[in-house]
Amino acid sequence: MQYRAIGDTTVSAIGLGAMPLSIEHRPDEGRAVATVHAALDAGVTLVDTADSYHWHAGEAGHNERLIARALARYGGDTSHVLVATKGGRGRPGDGSWTVNGDPGHLKRAAEASAKRLGVEAIGLYQLHKPDPAVPWAESVGALRDLVEAGTIRAAGISNVTTDQIRQAHAVLGDALVCVQNQYSPAVRDSEPQLRLCAALGLAFLPWSPLGGISRSSLDGPAGGRAAAGTAFHRIAAGRGVTPQQV
Repeated sequence: MQYRAIGDTTVSAIGLGAMPLSIEHRPDEGRAVATVHAALDAGVTLVDTADSYHWHAGEAGHNERLIARALARYGGDTSHVLVATKGGRGRPGDGSWTVNGDPGHLKRAAEASAKRLGVEAIGLYQLHKPDPAVPWAESVGALRDLVEAGTIRAAGISNVTTDQIRQAHAVLGDALVCVQNQYSPAVRDSEPQLRLCAALGLAFLPWSPLGGISRSSLDGPAGGRAAAGTAFHRIAAGRGVTPQQV
């Protein structure tokens, strides 16, 4: 396993995105816990979750509680595992997603997440998405307050522009350690953000890094032509590897 730094914490280069374990078509808890344990067995030390990763109304924090139970039941040492959670989004239960960047809401959400995860301080807390109804500096200021209060150890932001990264960095300083945006061989709109993160010394966490990849999208029907033009095939050809290795 290769490793990367998020702030002053070293984590596995490959993390576990736990959202599918709690949203629509989720597995039963036994299988979900086994999935987390398999990731830990493979050397994964970064688990990404959020208070909005749930299916039905009234079950906010489902994924955080699941991760906490999975870690508690694991037979090995989990002290080195970084659980990164997020706040600022909601799910009313009709399949939609809402956004709430109100500072008071974010502070309450972080405190609730810490309780669900069973920790005194969250290792990494990320603002899930900018709220157009709330000034960005106010939302980011809530993260600064949470760091100063000891509720969270480090802050991150997600689904952001380069300007929002610069503004957040100005407010948070060294407390801002990462940016999480969608990025994959097929979706590369965040390359300016990726370059800015490198310049500022911030970790970049890609969400959906495989771009919704599946075996059929790689091989195509009976290995037909349909798949040969995918972004994975083009990158693989340039590097002399298989699409699956990409």
